[in-house]
Amino acid sequence: MNAAPATEEFNALKEALAQALRNGEILAGELRMVRAERDLLRERLNQSMRKLFAARSEASSTQQRDLFFNEAESLGAASEPAQDGASDGHEDDSQEVRAHQRVPRGRKPLDAALPREVVRHELPESERVCPHDGAVLVEIGVEASEQLDIIPQQVRVIRHERVKYACPCCDGALRLAPKPAQVIPKGLFSAGLLAWVIASKYCDGLPLYRQAALLSRFGGSDLSRNTLAASVVRVGREVQPIINLLRDHLLDSPLIHGDETHVQVLKEAGKSAQSKSYMWVQMTPCSGMQGAGPPIRLFGYAPSRSTAAAQILYAGVREGSVLMSDGYAVYDAIAQAHGLVHLGCWAHCRRGFHEALQALPKSARGPEQLSARFLALIAQLYAVESRAHEHRLLPKELLAQRQQHSVPVLGQIEALLLANVHAVLPGSLLGKALHYLASQWTKLALYVTDGAYPIDNNACENSIRPFCIGRRNWLFSDTVAGAQASANLYSLLQTCAANGVDGYAYLRALLSALPMAKTADDYEALLPWRIELPSR
Repeated sequence: MNAAPATEEFNALKEALAQALRNGEILAGELRMVRAERDLLRERLNQSMRKLFAARSEASSTQQRDLFFNEAESLGAASEPAQDGASDGHEDDSQEVRAHQRVPRGRKPLDAALPREVVRHELPESERVCPHDGAVLVEIGVEASEQLDIIPQQVRVIRHERVKYACPCCDGALRLAPKPAQVIPKGLFSAGLLAWVIASKYCDGLPLYRQAALLSRFGGSDLSRNTLAASVVRVGREVQPIINLLRDHLLDSPLIHGDETHVQVLKEAGKSAQSKSYMWVQMTPCSGMQGAGPPIRLFGYAPSRSTAAAQILYAGVREGSVLMSDGYAVYDAIAQAHGLVHLGCWAHCRRGFHEALQALPKSARGPEQLSARFLALIAQLYAVESRAHEHRLLPKELLAQRQQHSVPVLGQIEALLLANVHAVLPGSLLGKALHYLASQWTKLALYVTDGAYPIDNNACENSIRPFCIGRRNWLFSDTVAGAQASANLYSLLQTCAANGVDGYAYLRALLSALPMAKTADDYEALLPWRIELPSR
């Protein structure tokens, strides 16, 4: 007669146990979520701490240091130590070492083109007598050594005197000698001073207020920063025809690198002073691709990072040419709109795995860690490029090397990616690196199909670096006109650097000749690789 209550009590206990199990599962799930959030926050903290205090280099091991160019450490480890011994009398006293030639140590000679001032050091006459026989010593030669000296900038004034002529018999023949045209009509500064100011700001990152202080210290009159800034902006506007020609050459190139970085403009319509604007960078390859022409570096200011802004910069690009960029989606739209072959950047891909590895504790950064495995495989891809660069392989030869050595490595990377892309928390650094690799895989694997294709976009990032270094000094542009002028002047100076042309000498020659240019041929003759520069 007690069976019914016992059954009810059993069922109640069973239900309570089931509820406890469900609560346990819920708590276990919440615990897993809390631990995942904890790991993500810890990872972000480690990443932030590393950005603040750790070295920024991505070379985390001996294997990773040799990413493209052989480093001194790698070459030193692969070569034999030099042996002590006397010279054998040959004119060329370099010593043959495995894989390269090692030149004996010593101070490099100073540039032979530099002017030289000879200072003779003579013995006093009282010491020019032989102590043994009293004969007068005769000169048999000199022992020469050289020091590098500098003469600080000398500020001077060029006084233009225009001679007047008149007829002594009447007043109808008054004539005045013409003055050569200037890039800034009636401007206060000569072409040489303008070139110095611009090169100091955009090559050396020297803000205008510091330049004004230097000019005052050199003996010039006190000049305000606003006066210098107005002249720089005016020159940046006057060189626009040269920029237009550079853009025509760039858009006709078979390969274009693209990237962008932020810039702050204080006075911009519709935007606050704290908002970001952007400097877009485009460049052509230095060599290795047929029809590429001289290397060009172009900076273009835009108020945003939108597709519309990019379309303006890439309008007129040759259909079927190659675009190398990072994974920013705007470049996908540009490539689709203009029918471009779109290459992905392995350096950006590698950076994600490097950040994921560095966010881990040092004890967990072993070679078996997933990020380290990806980095090791990517290093093998770069090792192929390093050997090709070392041996100066032609594109056809590099293509054969890539097909033989890089394609199998790509297969290993793809297999490792597919096995782990859905097994890692998507919000973690490693998860982001895996999903970036997966989304960019088609573009990343495309470089092995042509020996002229670059493996990454590092060349374009290197072109941006002078702008980023300068930005740390001058911090912002005051106006949109100033940002556009900066873009033009950076374009000229970086194109000069890519072509091995001295930026200051080019600007001085350009600003002297630009006012006389009238036709398209005149402007073509003023391009950095065509202009005639005076010998030093």
